[in-house]
Amino acid sequence: MSEPEILFERRGCAGFVTLNRPQALNAATDNMVRQLAKQLDLWENDSAIERVVVKAAGERAFCAGGDIRALYQQYKAGEVNKSIDFWRVEYTLNHRIKHFPKPYVALIDGIVMGGGVGLSVHGLYRVAGDRYSFAYPEVGIGFFPDVGATYVLPRLPGKTGLWIALTGSRVGADDGVSCGLATHRIASLQFAELERALETDESVSEVLKTFSQKPAPGKLAADRPLIDRIFELGSVEEILAALDGEMNEEASKLARAIRAKSPLSLKIAFEQVQRGGKLDFAEAMQTEFRIVNRVAREAEFYEGIRAVVIDKDNAPQWNPASLEEVNGDKVASYFAPLPAPEELRL
Repeated sequence: MSEPEILFERRGCAGFVTLNRPQALNAATDNMVRQLAKQLDLWENDSAIERVVVKAAGERAFCAGGDIRALYQQYKAGEVNKSIDFWRVEYTLNHRIKHFPKPYVALIDGIVMGGGVGLSVHGLYRVAGDRYSFAYPEVGIGFFPDVGATYVLPRLPGKTGLWIALTGSRVGADDGVSCGLATHRIASLQFAELERALETDESVSEVLKTFSQKPAPGKLAADRPLIDRIFELGSVEEILAALDGEMNEEASKLARAIRAKSPLSLKIAFEQVQRGGKLDFAEAMQTEFRIVNRVAREAEFYEGIRAVVIDKDNAPQWNPASLEEVNGDKVASYFAPLPAPEELRL
């Protein structure tokens, strides 16, 4: 029999969750999301559990996102409503984590992207190990930054959030702490000892304080002046024009990264970040559920998955093919309310 996709155990006063699909970079399946939601309900009402600790099997990834191959197969089988049900449960879980009444500690020592962000960044404590690598690469597969990105990204320092959304750039451990994506920087070699300390009744904050180290200066600090100056502009087209005008390698690299993405996804992500700073968490999740209901029913997302995951030719045929062809009314339509029975209720 195959290993369970997600493991739960009580150790001392802690409930430990282990994401257990290392061969798939711990990509989150419908089953994993539903099981975690049920377990949090049980542990919230269990007085013996004082905290929840989420970790991952393997050394490469905490969780590299949702199981997009399964979403692709559902689309091809005409079963998009199954995917919509998955996102409804996942987004409800993200909201649950954000408001979980006991300390929720994510031990992140590897790739954390997409759905993995949703399982970690909304918790009270996010520990970055040496291999921590955060990203929202969704616009590169015709999707959009979700699982709470609408709330999280606008609240990062300066224009860091929009830079992450449009470029898919990765953020390392030290920069993750400096910009607030992670709360503590702890060496990977100390994670086993940290887990044992979290089993005791010592306060979580004191345990993490004992193990944490001061983050080193990261690359982001040097790039922030460029990011804040360029990504404050009023459209994706203006951002690209300004990057082209910089005439330096870092700006050129960012411009190339943006131009490789889906033009429609770029416009949706840009609008998300503009709106998200004015929304509370529940409103942000409801907004994302409106967007995903539209994106999931159109071919763009699945063309991105085909190019990156299925055929791996990395040559998606985006439609529309250029930013100029993306109609503003079309972008606005993704944010429109759904029929009342279909809205996400939190």
